[in-house]
Amino acid sequence: MINLRRLDLNLLVTLDTLLAEHNVTRAAERLHYSQPSVSVHLARLREIFDDPLLLPGPRGMRPTARAESLREPLREALAALEAAISPEHPFDPAEATQTWRVAATDYSETTVLLPALAGLRQAAPGTRMAVIELAPPRIARQAEQGDVDLVFHITTDAPESLHLLPLFTERFVLAGRRGHPRLKRKPTIAQFCALEHVIVSPEGGGFVGATDEALAEVGLSRRVVLSVPHFLYLESVLASTDLVAMLPARLVRDNDRLQIVDAPVEVPGFEMSMLWHERVHRDPAHQWLRESIAAAVR
Repeated sequence: MINLRRLDLNLLVTLDTLLAEHNVTRAAERLHYSQPSVSVHLARLREIFDDPLLLPGPRGMRPTARAESLREPLREALAALEAAISPEHPFDPAEATQTWRVAATDYSETTVLLPALAGLRQAAPGTRMAVIELAPPRIARQAEQGDVDLVFHITTDAPESLHLLPLFTERFVLAGRRGHPRLKRKPTIAQFCALEHVIVSPEGGGFVGATDEALAEVGLSRRVVLSVPHFLYLESVLASTDLVAMLPARLVRDNDRLQIVDAPVEVPGFEMSMLWHERVHRDPAHQWLRESIAAAVR
């Protein structure tokens, strides 16, 4: 058996050209080699294959039976190798059939994916998107293993191993139902603390958040009477009760059922970013997806 480690790719390219030209001189011209170099290659190939491969004939050189058996497989193998190492063709979203997998919360589904969805569907109708629940402790591993292509998460909690593109900065506002009697204007700090509040606790069951930390710094507290795991349910609660909540402004700015006012307490906002792994960083299709989503959000 032939040991592949003894084979130089240049030797196979030379053999393919010799089998096409049946002439050392013409093969050398096509390969931009000197004639002696091609002859040396042929001698080496004869040694490796233990066969003359090309024999002198009346009209140049004629291939042996072994060489004839190599002709098509060798041509196909070289063509496949050339295709594999050639620069990738520009990504054409109109012809794409990818299935994208993105990790998001219901907040980022609404503020990032929803604004981008119509444009993605129009530009790349043959693609699909699977949105999976964001699991912050598993972000890095999921991205590394290819379980997710993109992650939408706050910048401060982003794993250092992932690439990051900031999308926007978010601030908090006070929201309640349209016509809420206590939200006709910005409430005082005392009125704010007396209201009954809802809080989103992604981990479940929490009654303390960034607002409570800000109030604690000035020796105050509020009444948190309901804790829910998702923003979408919270919006329905607000619209049908007199409960209020501190919510990201982008989430509720177009909701006609809610009344939005500034809160009397300054709650630090956050930066939302798009994250991805090095394995897809230079992939043209993935670059297009990232650019499209970023443009839609901005």
